[in-house]
Amino acid sequence: MEHFQNLEGKASSSLFFLPLNLYSISQNCPLTDRFFRFFSGHTAVNVGKSKVVVFGGLLDKRFLSDLTVLDTESNLWYQPECTGNGSDGQVGPSPRAFHVSVAIDCNMFIFGGRSGGKRSGHMFCISHLFLLGNDTDIWQWSELTSFGDLPSPRDFASASAIGNRKIVMYGGWDGKKWLSDVYILDTMSLEWTELSISGSLPPPRCGHTATMVEKRLLVFGGRGGGGPIMGDLWALKGLIDEETETPGWTQLKLPGQQPSPRCGHTMTSGGHNLLLFGGHGTGGWLSRYDVYHNDCIVLDRVSVQWKRLPTSNEPPSARAYHSMTCIGSRYLLFGGFDGKSTFGELWWLVPEDDPIAKRLPTLPLNILPDSKDGSAQNAAFQSALRDSHKEGSPIAELLKRLEISISPSSELAIINELDDKEFLELAARLTRERVPIIEQDTRIQSVRDHWTNSTSRSIPLKELGPLLRDYKRLIFRHHLGNAGSDLLSMEPGTFGDEIYSFYHIKTASQLRMDDIPKLLSEYKQLLSK
Repeated sequence: MEHFQNLEGKASSSLFFLPLNLYSISQNCPLTDRFFRFFSGHTAVNVGKSKVVVFGGLLDKRFLSDLTVLDTESNLWYQPECTGNGSDGQVGPSPRAFHVSVAIDCNMFIFGGRSGGKRSGHMFCISHLFLLGNDTDIWQWSELTSFGDLPSPRDFASASAIGNRKIVMYGGWDGKKWLSDVYILDTMSLEWTELSISGSLPPPRCGHTATMVEKRLLVFGGRGGGGPIMGDLWALKGLIDEETETPGWTQLKLPGQQPSPRCGHTMTSGGHNLLLFGGHGTGGWLSRYDVYHNDCIVLDRVSVQWKRLPTSNEPPSARAYHSMTCIGSRYLLFGGFDGKSTFGELWWLVPEDDPIAKRLPTLPLNILPDSKDGSAQNAAFQSALRDSHKEGSPIAELLKRLEISISPSSELAIINELDDKEFLELAARLTRERVPIIEQDTRIQSVRDHWTNSTSRSIPLKELGPLLRDYKRLIFRHHLGNAGSDLLSMEPGTFGDEIYSFYHIKTASQLRMDDIPKLLSEYKQLLSK
């Protein structure tokens, strides 16, 4: 397994993706309804030493102007009361998504983005001040009047800080064409300068990443003219005033496990590495036919090569247009879009020796019971399941009437609880201790009680797989296992007087977001029997 070098320079043999549930929410901010929902196309940057600021995004086809802050010192999410005013009379920027945000010291600069079909060319800044005398947080918006070579309105551009004064922005989409221009903003004088570059140029693109690494701007991926998705890596020199280099692009072809072509990914700098996560590949623009990714790939700046980053557990669902922020040796992932739905959960990516990883319980390796009773129970379940799907059985005949094709290699996955690893891992997290084998029923019931008390909004997407499998287990036990030939007289899609809509679904990835409330309702009905 490859080693990942964290910011402290300490080698860690593994990394963990963990759902973020260790932070509290300010009682003065209604984030439970507004923030912890599903959106994408937002930005998240580090402002000052301990603040992660999230702005904008797209929620249920509605563009947002919300500003939300994570204080990593107090472990608190809150929505600050901002002051300031813009040219339209609003306190801050208009609602938008797919804009760029860059932090310089205690300021976050925002440019571009879109709201509906309208693209913005305005620049805004949010400044954070903390008055020690009365412990007062001040967040003030300013609409900036810049001059010089003003960039055209655009979205899906990418930008990065040059030191602690300037910002470089590359590419984007202006509604008519893909762009390949490079602009530099001096945040002190507010002057824009378009960089004149000779020699070979990268193809115009949007949805790429642009990240400053020492003296170079590294651009990866994106969607280009005519619609192709790219996987090329380019370096731009000549951005540092103190250097005498002539601005110029160089295409880099590095060894190692190179990422597949993609756009809408993130490239986050941390220590000696650039961490690439997610994005989407070939297919229609932001359509459900795209191929979405959840792989982690590191560009190692020491060995100058690509490396696949191993994680010790399952990563979050594949997505694009999310945010990934580096906080010390941790990476914070939020939001995103997978072509069918958007995400609202937050994840940490942390080294295995991180205190967060140590606080979460893990399943013992011998979690499956070795007792004869446990083995017999599991064997009996699997035997009954195999018999139920034999050719000519009532269940097999019913599945034919439902036009559900079952082959020996692709049977509907119904597995016993004791073989469902994700189900048992969730049970371990809920019970917060290693329940002895003799209390396995208590562990299983804790999961079902958890889902009974949950709403469709509160269930993390990662739990949909084990929820769907338990739903099918309950149907089998309550109805199919003992129904016999009476099944043949039922209407297709029904079991007795009950209608179960998702028994034929093989994996949770086939579910739509609007299926979740109905799936949970049917599941609760099964538990009540």
